[in-house]
Amino acid sequence: MQTPRPIQRLEQSVVNRIAAGEIIQRPANAVKELIENSLDAGSTSIQVLVKEGGLKLLQIQDNGCGIRREDLAIVCERFTTSKLQKFDDLAHISTYGFRGEALASITHVAHVTITTKTASEPCAYRASYSDGKLVPARPGQSAEPKPAAGNNGTQITAEDLFYNVPSRRKALKNASEEYNRILDIVSRYAVHNAGIAFTCKKHGSTSSDLNTSSAASTIDLIRTVYGSSVATELVHVKERVEKLDLDIEAYVTNGNYHVKKMSMLLFINHRAVESQNIKRNIEQVYSTILPRNTHPFVYISLNLKPEHVDVNVHPTKREVHFLNEDSVISSLCDAIQEAISSMDNSRSFLSQRLLPGAGDPSEGEQNRVGRQNNAVKIAENKMVRTDSRMRTLDSFVEASRSVASKDQSTEDIAMQSVDTVGEDEPTAQAEDAYMEKSPVSGRSRVEVRLTSVLSLRKEVLRNEHAPLTDLLKNHTFVGCIDNTFALIQHQTRLLMVNFTTLSEELFYQLILLEFCNFGTLVCDPPVSISDLLSIALDTQFGDTWPENMRSKEDIIDAITTALSEKREMLLEYFSMEISEDGILKTLPLLLKSYTPNMAKLPLFMLRLGAEEKGCFQTLSRELAIFYSAEFCQGNANSAEDAPDEEQSAYRWQVEHILFPAFKHHLRAQKSLIEEGRACIVQLANLPDLYRVFERC
Repeated sequence: MQTPRPIQRLEQSVVNRIAAGEIIQRPANAVKELIENSLDAGSTSIQVLVKEGGLKLLQIQDNGCGIRREDLAIVCERFTTSKLQKFDDLAHISTYGFRGEALASITHVAHVTITTKTASEPCAYRASYSDGKLVPARPGQSAEPKPAAGNNGTQITAEDLFYNVPSRRKALKNASEEYNRILDIVSRYAVHNAGIAFTCKKHGSTSSDLNTSSAASTIDLIRTVYGSSVATELVHVKERVEKLDLDIEAYVTNGNYHVKKMSMLLFINHRAVESQNIKRNIEQVYSTILPRNTHPFVYISLNLKPEHVDVNVHPTKREVHFLNEDSVISSLCDAIQEAISSMDNSRSFLSQRLLPGAGDPSEGEQNRVGRQNNAVKIAENKMVRTDSRMRTLDSFVEASRSVASKDQSTEDIAMQSVDTVGEDEPTAQAEDAYMEKSPVSGRSRVEVRLTSVLSLRKEVLRNEHAPLTDLLKNHTFVGCIDNTFALIQHQTRLLMVNFTTLSEELFYQLILLEFCNFGTLVCDPPVSISDLLSIALDTQFGDTWPENMRSKEDIIDAITTALSEKREMLLEYFSMEISEDGILKTLPLLLKSYTPNMAKLPLFMLRLGAEEKGCFQTLSRELAIFYSAEFCQGNANSAEDAPDEEQSAYRWQVEHILFPAFKHHLRAQKSLIEEGRACIVQLANLPDLYRVFERC
């Protein structure tokens, strides 16, 4: 019979090391604990440095409130904390850390150095720790904290993680995998904490793998961390459930986005946790929306009363328990279901082009299955031989032109297109889509509140001709006929387009769209308005001056004075800078890489100064006429006499800048097809041509 062994008390060092192994399971756990300490300290910038997956070096630096010098002696001992005083405080805990075990656990499995400075202290202090106690940085030195150089905040360095737990260190030998886990946890906290800058990089690397700005919004952070494909399909969910005292805020993808593995960022009372129950229920919500075996991206933040949440159920705080769990999950799923259901009208689907021998996609699935390998032949007079989405070879070729940034490809200039609207009163969603089509970016937008401008934008939407917008959106450029007309293809039709007229309408809409938000074209050297007006008047009247008109000098002085008086308005709204002495310094940048015909500048200034009403619509129209495509003849007597280089540069700008802009930014107006102004004429249609040849 076996004799019972005596029960004995373990040594404290063994107890501490066992506890440390439960809390710090891998380097990512240590990073999470230290990031939470930095957030509790009120930091606005957190930098993480990693070497060999965190096993060799982990360094977290923040700009928080720091640690007092007198607290450095016990800061790494177990159950020392500034968050709790009595057990009842645990029911109302609203901070990340509370047990005082994170730093202590790290010191039992790594060599830790803390450098910290508070705002009230004249310098920083540095201390080294092992097994929760202060130790000398070098043999023979004092263990007391020593003065050091440092900024406000705290820097914690953990070296040789798990040096005294060889079995665990061997199990974590894949440094790349450990670094990816660290990067994942830093990314999660970066997304959740908009307003706090996060940086994560490998030791010795010149660039960061994660670098977020404190000025970035949540959507911008998701775009930075998880990519534009996720950010462009996000739906914002925000709801207050009074009966549960629950606040829900989430960003979830709609039905257009799906991947093989679900990405879920879950925060409960700002703490990153995991919940299989929540994950399963959300997958159930998406099961009726996404294709089989695909999953969404979801970021969820739940805020409950602290007394309803038990945060002390897992050593690493990876899980929490909370009251009314089923009701909370049900409310969350209902809110997500309602949000993504309201976005059904924006669903888009990718379709594969027909391969040789493939069936007609317009036929039913059942007929396709029954037919199997019997391919349906498409009639030749119904075939579309060109895909409008394909890039041409010359979009990859750098061209040396007189126009700025000629090496920019068509896809670089084009922005993401949006759905067209019908001919009824524009919806709020259509207005939002219209505002998202800005071709000029690079600075924070100024929100326009002027009623006149907002009404003009609505008028553009109200007068849109949707079929013509769709035609321009899906056209294929064929070539320029001359300096005013070009050929385009839309499906089986060949059309002739007056791109001068279209460009005027395009620039008018861009002016309304970018009102108060233009970039600038710098006049180098600046131009005298008086000289421009003199050129315009000489061009208009030549040597024969009408007797019933004021003198040329009086007209120039009057217009120069009028424009100088309007210079503040022109600068604020249209980025046209005019000095007090009548010198034109800048013009608005309406479309990237596009330069207007400067030969029209004198007449534009004359018409601008002579315009009496000064309303935004008239000013915008005059500016659009100036920017519209019109060939610059230079010193030639006619367009045909112009040098080949000038013609080539002009037509390059038309093909690679204007027509892509028509495709992505122009909402065609009904006036463009009115009799007498029709700027798009059909020349040929493939089915009609077949009928002609059939009669031959």
